[in-house]
Amino acid sequence: MSDTEPALEPVVTAWRAIAASHAAACAALEREMGKRHGLGVSEFEVLDRLAESGRHDFRSQELAEAVHLSQSALSRLIDRLEKDGLVERCLCGEDRRGIYVTLTPAGRDRHDEAAPTHREVLASVLPAELLAR
Repeated sequence: MSDTEPALEPVVTAWRAIAASHAAACAALEREMGKRHGLGVSEFEVLDRLAESGRHDFRSQELAEAVHLSQSALSRLIDRLEKDGLVERCLCGEDRRGIYVTLTPAGRDRHDEAAPTHREVLASVLPAELLAR
């Protein structure tokens, strides 16, 4: 750093470290999850959230918020997962306008196969100080 450059604020330094860790993790996950399980990062995240929920389903709008996707991006992703038989859409009983996304048995199997890879990749690329929390 030259004498004319201001020192970076700690918040900027922290943000850049977080962004670099996120980019490295996403790149490694895309590569390994795609190669080993035919899943992208967002596809696995949807399966993971559904697998973690007690009933293996999520209201579409809540799922979009949980995985940080727009409603239209989630809809396209669900189309792909549904085509592969990993999830299915169901109408909400209480609100006929609502849609639930449900994990199928094939989706549970794919998630169970892919989860160890997902965790292994994260453990290998995330900084140790993040994992210690």
